[in-house]
Amino acid sequence: MTVAPAAPRHGDTDPVRITGPRVARLMDRLATADEARRAALTAEFWAEAERLGTPLVEELEGEAGHRAVTFLWRGHRATRQVLLYADPLVDPDHLAGSLLDQVPGTDVWHLGLRLRADHRGSYRLAADISPKAPPTDPDALQDRLRALSTHAAPDPLNRRTVPARWQEAPASVLALPDAPPQPWAGRRGTVPAGRVERHRVAAKALGGQRDTWVYLPPLVYRSPLPVAVLSDGDLWFGRLGLGDTLDALIADGTLPPLAVLAPEAVDRDTRWRELGARDAFVTFLADQLLPWAANRWPLTDDPRRTVVAGQGLGAVTALHAGHLRPERFGRVLAQSASLWWRPGLSPRGGTEPVVFGRPWLVGRFAATAPRPLTVHLDVGVHEGAVLDQNRALYEALRTSGYEITHAEFNGGHDHACWHGALADGLVRLLTR
Repeated sequence: MTVAPAAPRHGDTDPVRITGPRVARLMDRLATADEARRAALTAEFWAEAERLGTPLVEELEGEAGHRAVTFLWRGHRATRQVLLYADPLVDPDHLAGSLLDQVPGTDVWHLGLRLRADHRGSYRLAADISPKAPPTDPDALQDRLRALSTHAAPDPLNRRTVPARWQEAPASVLALPDAPPQPWAGRRGTVPAGRVERHRVAAKALGGQRDTWVYLPPLVYRSPLPVAVLSDGDLWFGRLGLGDTLDALIADGTLPPLAVLAPEAVDRDTRWRELGARDAFVTFLADQLLPWAANRWPLTDDPRRTVVAGQGLGAVTALHAGHLRPERFGRVLAQSASLWWRPGLSPRGGTEPVVFGRPWLVGRFAATAPRPLTVHLDVGVHEGAVLDQNRALYEALRTSGYEITHAEFNGGHDHACWHGALADGLVRLLTR
């Protein structure tokens, strides 16, 4: 079966800068207020913001499918500028376009965006309190804001956060009312808890050993368990609480009891060196990790009940594993696959390599006979070239006769989006 992506609604998901209704009302009331009244109105505004939480999400008259979303920062005398850093909503080549405006004479800094009501994503804010005034030269300002973005922190008035991959500070999460539900996220105290263990596994194919996170279901199991092999175990189990999600899915009967094997990424350099379409890493997964686990727990060896999954470079790894070893991995879950990857790339310096023509992995699938695989692709509509490349992969696999499904979410390259989609993808691939 194939499920085609919905036709894009051009411009429908593009962020449009606006002034949110609450900020507009504040500015109108301040226009004729004396100093004491201005202080009272500002204090009243912040009290409401603290009660509601931020960003402020407001309906727009005549636009039921969109919301006004207002990001806020409470500044002080030293605040010179405030930057919103939200990957899918920010132009990294023009960071000045994501600076908040100050309501004159107050400590209210704001940036309002019109967003489609199914948007989900993470964001951070950074305040510039340096003694020097912001440069007027656009290039110098861009350099300063780029440096400022490294100090971005979660929104102090937003309780919803998501851990970051390599940073200690989490990011804040925005999920508008029509965003895909994530009913299994978080710990549900009444459900039985599975076991999450961390093991040191021999990894001859990688030249040493590899710490691997293992999830085992809470129920008594006698028959062989389905298996999911997932990249970035240190993030998914060490920080994102995927075990809690799996517990809830299993307790609800939505997902069968399963085992998850998730090797750690270790660090940026190791992740770059090992993930992507690397034969050595696939050998580790198929010939070392899976046999190691099968010697300890009752795990299936049926490829139709074995999922390999990942995000970004990990998604390329998953696709490559299915292509290279379909007798081991019969189900592939690839989220926001970084299809700009190709053999021979040197470590990148912050920008994705340009793809001319068909992505390398798309060409490899198209040039070989179809494997006995079931594939599911997820990608965000704000992922630029990655979106187009994943659509090209979907078309190539569909044309070749693969059993493939494809979903697009209103977000970016973001674990805040992938978490729910990962749960949905596992259900899709292991319950058909």
